[in-house]
Amino acid sequence: MWYSIVSEDVQDSLPLRQKARPEHLARLEALKDEGRLLLAGPNPAVDAENPGDAGFTGSIVIAEFASQEAAQQWADEDPYVAAGVYRGVTVKPFKKVLP
Repeated sequence: MWYSIVSEDVQDSLPLRQKARPEHLARLEALKDEGRLLLAGPNPAVDAENPGDAGFTGSIVIAEFASQEAAQQWADEDPYVAAGVYRGVTVKPFKKVLP
């Protein structure tokens, strides 16, 4: 089943994100290579494709897992969690309808 993983950043998270980004992206690439990633990306802090120093306010990942517990475990092991980027992470089942 698909699960949405919605994460909220701590204030001024950009330096923390930059340090942990390679490991974070490697995990997403692994999901993609396994055909389990629907989409992933950050939420810019300002209305711009590249927010620059404003950074990001969170992230969204929608991916396929065997169970909600497996999705939660994957989210808990995110390098951004270990680096202190996120102040909270919510994992919920997701039903893809469109497109």
